[in-house]
Amino acid sequence: MPTRNVVLTKHQEDLIQALVESGRYQNASEVLREGLRLVEQREAEAATKLDALRDAARVGVAALDRGEFREFERVEDLQAYLNDLSEKVISRTAE
Repeated sequence: MPTRNVVLTKHQEDLIQALVESGRYQNASEVLREGLRLVEQREAEAATKLDALRDAARVGVAALDRGEFREFERVEDLQAYLNDLSEKVISRTAE
């Protein structure tokens, strides 16, 4: 496994030391590997969300191209529609 030198702040060094002393990790390398796994996981989740947003945008643009859209005369009507739509989405994701 390649060795890397990194510069840590005092706070980061203290945190690593505390985690090792707690017995949760054997050494600093384990702490850093766990941190990198978490970063990798967060990046993968962000990429998945971005892909879903891009897909939703494509679906929306295609619907607009087909003339499938609603027009609202007042901002309040649009706001009420979006609130209702949000509630439906939230209730679906809670199931």
